[in-house]
Amino acid sequence: MQARMGNPAVVIPEAMQALHALGTLPAKSGLSPILLELVNLRASQINGCSVCIDGHPRIAKKAGESDERLFAVSAWRDTPYFTPAERAALALTEAVTRVSDRTDPVPDDIWDEATRHFDGKSLAALVIAIANINVWNRLNIATRQIAGEWKP
Repeated sequence: MQARMGNPAVVIPEAMQALHALGTLPAKSGLSPILLELVNLRASQINGCSVCIDGHPRIAKKAGESDERLFAVSAWRDTPYFTPAERAALALTEAVTRVSDRTDPVPDDIWDEATRHFDGKSLAALVIAIANINVWNRLNIATRQIAGEWKP
């Protein structure tokens, strides 16, 4: 396998700086690093980004996440491993990632459940985190970046 080109954010260092800066905001807002990695993994699974599916569990494990929960992220609705707040974040992640799948991309019930678990600043940070991982997924997928070459 060979990538089509280097990751655009590497090719254009200003893009890397901007994306990195954006990526640091959710953790600075107080969101749990493990929650952010669950969000990153779930969006990446939906998008089929092999680089991120390979890398984000590594980051989550370094933060203390268990294999059991990481293996269950794709089936989070059907497992007992996630808190109500994590479930709300994962539901929001799926909705925001799949915006073209329905006429009401982020239904009120999903949004309202997220507001029960996250205050305004945390919810804003969560939406930014979801948007940011979707950018990374699209950069990696478009240029066919190779899983395993990024070792976080």
